[in-house]
Amino acid sequence: MKPTLLILAAGMGSRYGGLKQMDELGPNGESIIDYSVFDAIRAGFGKVVFVIRPSFADAFKERFESRLKGKIETEYVFQELENIPEEFSVPEGREKPWGTGHAMLMAKDAINEPFAIINADDFYGKEAFQSAVDFIQNHPAENEYAMIGYALKNTLSEHGTVSRGVCETDENGYLREITERTKIGWENGKVFYYEEDKKTELTGKEPVSMNFWIFKPSFFNELEKGFIRFLKEKGSEMKSEYYFNALADELIKSGEATTKVIDTDSKWFGVTYQEDKPVVQESLNQLINKGDYPEKLW
Repeated sequence: MKPTLLILAAGMGSRYGGLKQMDELGPNGESIIDYSVFDAIRAGFGKVVFVIRPSFADAFKERFESRLKGKIETEYVFQELENIPEEFSVPEGREKPWGTGHAMLMAKDAINEPFAIINADDFYGKEAFQSAVDFIQNHPAENEYAMIGYALKNTLSEHGTVSRGVCETDENGYLREITERTKIGWENGKVFYYEEDKKTELTGKEPVSMNFWIFKPSFFNELEKGFIRFLKEKGSEMKSEYYFNALADELIKSGEATTKVIDTDSKWFGVTYQEDKPVVQESLNQLINKGDYPEKLW
């Protein structure tokens, strides 16, 4: 059974402005999603499930249906604020979505096989998708998960500091803990993280999470139970969010699951701000010139 790729594409990109999931960055109008799906197809994924919002569903489908038809099975699920268990209600005035855990949960009925989950607006590189398929083939147990770990230095921006989840692993490369460092950046060719009035140098080789995870279908049951606990505790808040990686962390620490950190040398890049766009376009051109991608994907 071929694995499925789940793409979180419901975020509207408030800092960036506009629907960045469909922004044309490749030489023939390709978006980052196009490159991710292209990589998934050649790695051996059999289906792609998009989590989107009803408000842009028609435009989204129009964009991708014709490109992907006959190449990979596609399915769409919708993240809406109102889509929560019936014993709960959305607090009046809340507009913020419920977070990545809720977005992922929308795909529960669409996925019955091992799957990888990624962000729509992040470029992960072909090696990551191949590593995901290799892991799934060699680790069939339901409670064995994995995460693609990018070397910190390959994820930094030239335009200022970034927030990254720095991974701590055991001697066998299994995830122990992810520590969120909210300000990491370059300074005179070295990597530092900053906290209040002090700075600490890092090697730049530390593995960080860029939200490329590999799960088994039973994870959805845990996710559903976790979401109900979350709604009981924080459902009345205006800005609380439910994260799937926080649940994975709970399962690791309780010993119910393991997560292998798969190191990659690939360079990650993404579009957070409009200023990032030319950098991404240049990075894609370099990969095309190197022969990693055809100039025209589809």
